[in-house]
Amino acid sequence: MPDPAQRPPVQRHPGGAVGELDLLAAETARDAQLYLATVREVAAGAAADTAIPVLLLATAQLLLAGSRLGAVQDVVPDERFEPDAGPDPDLDPLRGSLANVLEGLDEYADVVDPLTAAELARGSLVGDLVEVCAALQHGLDHYDRGRLPEALWWWQFSYLSTWGDRAAASLRVLQSVLSHLRLDADPETVADAEFDALHP
Repeated sequence: MPDPAQRPPVQRHPGGAVGELDLLAAETARDAQLYLATVREVAAGAAADTAIPVLLLATAQLLLAGSRLGAVQDVVPDERFEPDAGPDPDLDPLRGSLANVLEGLDEYADVVDPLTAAELARGSLVGDLVEVCAALQHGLDHYDRGRLPEALWWWQFSYLSTWGDRAAASLRVLQSVLSHLRLDADPETVADAEFDALHP
């Protein structure tokens, strides 16, 4: 996780609309809570038959929230150093549960950086999902304590430095898995399923 004490400079625009940033913080908190709830439900086995499309949809919606954060330049924390957000949550149970649900689908070929380091590395879908959850939860801890600028700054900074990349990578993997599931099926099986759907 990035060191919050090493903050990159963020420009404050004159006359910035505080109300708009408050709204952005509230929307990001809602999106973060929804993503966390979805991942936890999938990890608990609540959507075993639809785990991949549910995660795909949740990740795509979260990346929309991240794109909004990336387009904003007005986020300036109230303090120079990050206030204590409390102890980090224990995400090992979530990691273990996701590993069970996504057994056989976890590892994938990842590109380190398509611009500066295009070599392949080994990626982990479970690791990506948990890393995104950790970053979102850290921001929510600030948000729940009423530190909206700090929460918004954290979500923006961690989106640009870590979770945006991990969410985008996991989205690509989830989309690829779903494509294989739908397109690699036996044509006769697909035809039977279509017939059954049209003739209940």
